[in-house]
Amino acid sequence: MGSERGCPRAAAARFSSGGGRVDASASPPETRAVQRRNRLSRSKDFDTVYRRGRSASTRYLVLHWFPRDDDPDGEPRLGLAVPRSVGSAVARNRVKRLLRESWRELLPNVPQGQDYVLAARPGLAEPADVRGKDWLVTEIADVLEKART
Repeated sequence: MGSERGCPRAAAARFSSGGGRVDASASPPETRAVQRRNRLSRSKDFDTVYRRGRSASTRYLVLHWFPRDDDPDGEPRLGLAVPRSVGSAVARNRVKRLLRESWRELLPNVPQGQDYVLAARPGLAEPADVRGKDWLVTEIADVLEKART
């Protein structure tokens, strides 16, 4: 009896509102990794940061930054570049998630009014998995410190 006509519970479950709506993001806005409005997403923004900005690097990360003229006191925006050479799609997505979480921890110390692109270098996935997020926070802090000097 696999038809929906014979099973009123299946039809009710499919068409029922379920009583109440659950927000897609159950966490409050301040605990999300990096809010979407604080991310670079357009190719034009990435190109501007790459071409007109400056850069600093460490063994596993390259940080590019460019001051925004339109909003000098605005929150910093972050773009991530994780190439295929870092690993499989699963590994790249994990690295991106860890980079966003680590960036969020450092956000109070990041200069305002700038766009940043954090580019991962090949080989980042393994040490990020083995050493954890605290190590990644330290790596990002190191490249930010280089950017300030």
